[in-house]
Amino acid sequence: MLGILANPSYAGTYAFGRYQSCKQVEPTGDIRSQSRLASQDKWHVAIADHHPGYITRDQFLANRKRLAANRTNSEVLAGPSREGLCLLQGLLLCGTCGRRLGVRYTGNGGLYPIYQCNWKHREGLAGHDCMSVSSKPLDGAITERLLTAVTPLTIKLALEALMNLEDRDRALATQWQRRIERARYDVDLAERRYEAVDPGNRLIASTLEQRWNDAMLRLRELEDELAKFEHQTLRSVTAEQKRQILQLGRDFPRLWGASTTAACDRKRMLRLLIRDITVVKGPEPKRLRLQIRWQGGAIETIEIHLQPNRAEAIRYPDTFIGKIRTLTTQHNDEDIVTLLNREHLKSSTGKPFTVSMIRWIRHKHCIPSKSLSPGALNVSQVRARYGVSLWVVHYWIQRGIVTAVQRKPNTPYAITINDDDDRRLRKWVAASAHLHPSSPTQTA
Repeated sequence: MLGILANPSYAGTYAFGRYQSCKQVEPTGDIRSQSRLASQDKWHVAIADHHPGYITRDQFLANRKRLAANRTNSEVLAGPSREGLCLLQGLLLCGTCGRRLGVRYTGNGGLYPIYQCNWKHREGLAGHDCMSVSSKPLDGAITERLLTAVTPLTIKLALEALMNLEDRDRALATQWQRRIERARYDVDLAERRYEAVDPGNRLIASTLEQRWNDAMLRLRELEDELAKFEHQTLRSVTAEQKRQILQLGRDFPRLWGASTTAACDRKRMLRLLIRDITVVKGPEPKRLRLQIRWQGGAIETIEIHLQPNRAEAIRYPDTFIGKIRTLTTQHNDEDIVTLLNREHLKSSTGKPFTVSMIRWIRHKHCIPSKSLSPGALNVSQVRARYGVSLWVVHYWIQRGIVTAVQRKPNTPYAITINDDDDRRLRKWVAASAHLHPSSPTQTA
């Protein structure tokens, strides 16, 4: 089957030189010949309509074009439309390396598709991917632009422009017809002159015959150029087709959003309007520029702002952290919670503040709690002052050896030590064998 689709002989064309030999020098210095498929313009012989074919030449060229468009290992072509959640599959180009962006499905069962360009990372040219972005914002931006582009007004304007092009094409075709009529007149005139000449005057007859042949060749060239012009350039839309196109402009949003429209059909419709899209990272983080190249050749750039990830979305701003730092100098955690809830402020997850939230914020940003009363010490300070363990300080507190005040349960102790208590504790530590500085219990 591939041989029928790729061999021009089945289309009635005789070809010689499709595969040509080329020589290549190997690293060892040996010369090796290799046969490679040559492009059609490099064939030695190509005779169209040489023999009856199984398919026509137009069918052969259409098959070759479709096979080339269905390639998935090409970095230029968009590739075939496939099933999948990604609308822009095969249309995105990386603005960093110029390669096509691939599709990768992540999450539980591949529910979260992303567009990724990892060519440089795969080839070892970079330590990370060029870009990796979720498909949802890109697909949404292109869908919105597409729905605004295909409207009854834009379709009407496009049809008016097409009608102007039709008028221009008809004018050009008329000029071609006049040139052909002039060439036919020259052929008829050359024929009459050749027939009127005396056969005995061979020199004049030979010259007139040559002019007749040149005129006929000129006429054939003009007819071939006109046929090529009408096949490739001439635009013609019937009245029924125009009515259907206008109706499509009104029904396109409903057709695009219908549940019965498959993802593959949306991709086909998109490829009829858009040739490719280049994704360029913006100067600011979380910003992308999409350079759309429409099928008509126009280029348009749109910017999209990507949503922050979960960690960035729930991160408190610096202004709020500064507010907590200021409140901590004068209020405890319970009072801070009361003040914030009184102002109807919510946490980063949208919940009312609690004491545990404030403690976590202070721990995360290294914000100390409210200072103790003047002259008071906490447990760590007493431990460092006398060189004992934390357990010894708590033993002193439980036995009433030192004066300690705890405002609420699970809050730091405020320990007050006067001069007499300081001298008594120092003597106690020096006289005790268990509390001697060399004792292991005095380490952290």
